[in-house]
Amino acid sequence: MAESIFDKKIFRNIFKFHPLKKSFSYAFQGLWYMFLCHRNMRIILLSGILAVSLGLYLEITRIEFIILLVTISVVFIAEMFNTAIELIIDMFTEKYHVLLKIIKDISAGVVLIACLNAVAVGYFLFFKRIVFIFK
Repeated sequence: MAESIFDKKIFRNIFKFHPLKKSFSYAFQGLWYMFLCHRNMRIILLSGILAVSLGLYLEITRIEFIILLVTISVVFIAEMFNTAIELIIDMFTEKYHVLLKIIKDISAGVVLIACLNAVAVGYFLFFKRIVFIFK
């Protein structure tokens, strides 16, 4: 007999919460792994720090700063999903398969789109201000 969602055991497991501290610990372990083991993540971090510093120096508006932070976050998230997809694929097979290559290429393409978007946002936020400083 199949258990329904309303059975006590299943219902209890659905609402079983990990301690918040443990959940944050797992998240920070994942971030730490990304920064230690993946060069692209370190490049993204340095680029983000540079962009935020430049935004503070040029005194961009609050809404522009929010746009900048969201853009940086999108690049981080895209890179993390790309890495997760690649690790999952590599965990299950070492053999070449054309569909797995396509999946990896698509996830890398997502990162590329996020980065191109970040460059465009950076251009619109900073270019005129930087040109004005050097005039």
